Amino acid sequence: MCRSIKTLRPPTTPDVTEEDIRAAALQYVRKVSGFRTPAAHNREVFDQAVDAVTAATRDLLANLHVRGSSPTPPSHPTA
Repeated sequence: MCRSIKTLRPPTTPDVTEEDIRAAALQYVRKVSGFRTPAAHNREVFDQAVDAVTAATRDLLANLHVRGSSPTPPSHPTA
């Protein structure tokens, strides 16, 4: 299952979409849980896990500093 997760960080993948991040999160949760599709009684916790992994991945990618690449401005303005 996880073989289909691709590297999402620049410069390996310069144009990462929200869809790419969510697909990777879904694959991760599927692998860890052992379920491709959860039963109805597990759907809510499964979806919450996908949301949490998606958010963590988005945060990770937004804050990684790759040596030799130009710095990218933060995607979320600070107040």
